[in-house]
Amino acid sequence: MTQDLPPPRVDYQTEPARYRHWQLRFEGPVATLSARFDEDGGIAPGYKLKLNSYDLGVDIELHDAVQRIRFEHPEVRTVVLTSARDKVFCSGANIFMLGVSSHAWKVNFCKFTNETRNGLEDSSRHSGLKFLAAVNGACAGGGYELAMACDEILLVDDRSSAVSLPEVPLLGVLPGTGGLTRLTDKRQVRHDRADIFCTSVEGVRGQRAKDWRLVDDIAKPAAFARKVQERAHELAALSDRPADAKGVALAPLQRRLEPDALRYPSVVVEIDRTQRTATWTVQGPAGVQPGDIAAIEAAGAAWYPLALARELEDAILSMRTNEPDIGTWLVKSQGDAAAVLALDATLMQHREHWLVRETIGLLRRTFSRLDVSSRSLFALIEPGSCFAGTLLELALACDRSYQLMLPDDAARSPKIAISDANFALYPMITGHSRLHRRYGGETAALDAARARLGALLDADAAFALGLVTANPDDIDWADEIRIAVEERVAMNPDALTGLEANLRFNGPENLHTRVFGRLTAWQNWIFQRPNAVGDQGALKVYGKGERARFDWHRV
Repeated sequence: MTQDLPPPRVDYQTEPARYRHWQLRFEGPVATLSARFDEDGGIAPGYKLKLNSYDLGVDIELHDAVQRIRFEHPEVRTVVLTSARDKVFCSGANIFMLGVSSHAWKVNFCKFTNETRNGLEDSSRHSGLKFLAAVNGACAGGGYELAMACDEILLVDDRSSAVSLPEVPLLGVLPGTGGLTRLTDKRQVRHDRADIFCTSVEGVRGQRAKDWRLVDDIAKPAAFARKVQERAHELAALSDRPADAKGVALAPLQRRLEPDALRYPSVVVEIDRTQRTATWTVQGPAGVQPGDIAAIEAAGAAWYPLALARELEDAILSMRTNEPDIGTWLVKSQGDAAAVLALDATLMQHREHWLVRETIGLLRRTFSRLDVSSRSLFALIEPGSCFAGTLLELALACDRSYQLMLPDDAARSPKIAISDANFALYPMITGHSRLHRRYGGETAALDAARARLGALLDADAAFALGLVTANPDDIDWADEIRIAVEERVAMNPDALTGLEANLRFNGPENLHTRVFGRLTAWQNWIFQRPNAVGDQGALKVYGKGERARFDWHRV
């Protein structure tokens, strides 16, 4: 995984029997995830995961474990994250991994880690699944960032265990998975104390950590385990996840990986390496769909929206990591818009049921992965498309959308449709719907869109409502799409990444937009500076007994 060698192809699919880093235990409403990271289990060669330091492979397992708790164990209401190693909770991202990784690898690693952390908070907010960090040893950098993503932090008061964010003084980089933002915005740590905390290597322990709001509570070693269990059950009492529901087994995905394609039952990605584009085709629901809870539970992981969310998420993650040169994604759909609208009615009717709620949550988080993907996204709405309701979110997530108008063939003209789901089920990380984002929150435009709920809108009608970017007819369609795509792939990809990231999120900032916007942008820049990654940069000389050499200009 050096800059001279291509990184390994990453597979984001795993299962508990294959875990090398996490131990998962269930006791009634409490699940415990214990970190015992295999030193020799790095996802790539060149480093050891000492002191419970982590890499992408560790986070892939963590994501899978939380996903299985969500769906396979509805009785779980609190997840305790702790360590199975003595005197160390987690020392953060593996420094030697960062030192030998390419810039693209570091950025994608931080992005996925951010999404996993955000997913904990998303489940707490929307699904009632609570998280408690039981910090039973040294907790540094990304380890503390993981703890901060939990609802509460309990620290062992043993005179040695401390929390710290030492990235700036130690490595010359930032706490890049949300640490700075959660410190001030979520934990409300006073900014001068935060300044001291983030520029010190040794960290803060015991009562001072509690007084500074770095942790929620402390406990002596003899009382620590009991206090963890007491607080885990108190948090569980705040949840409405069912105690007696039967979970849904997440069977391995059906997929076929080809040199230039990824194929799943409902998602196909075809890569054109010459044009540096990928065409995504999402299949809508086919056949009779479950309409009541009993039928939904019987379908399990094969239920269309759950299967779609899992396939789409896997494809997004795979393409982001394994195909960095494919910079433009063309998004299409095939199917019956009416069937999608019927599915949305089912989702809306049963959205308080735990399985439906978790499925909506997975779709919400998966659509959000598109929002923060550094790829140009164009939706192409052609005959046979089914961009309606839930699947319309795919088009609304795109930077542009083109809908074909067939003025002489109304029956074949592709239609789109809005449903209640577009207003209620899939908020972005801003807290607003993509329709709200599209219209800048303008009440009149949102009301006009809402007035057409369920209507099948051809290109002219959709264009008049501001739902699509352009409505070319069949004479202009091929040339307009070709020119738009050719122009896009010829532009500076770095500038496009910055452009898209700024344009996709409007309105007031919040914790998550700051993590993925401001903080990520700064970390992205710092990761390319010689003070961090040059031959004498802090990341490169770490562990060699040498001092970093800095360019002292403040720019």
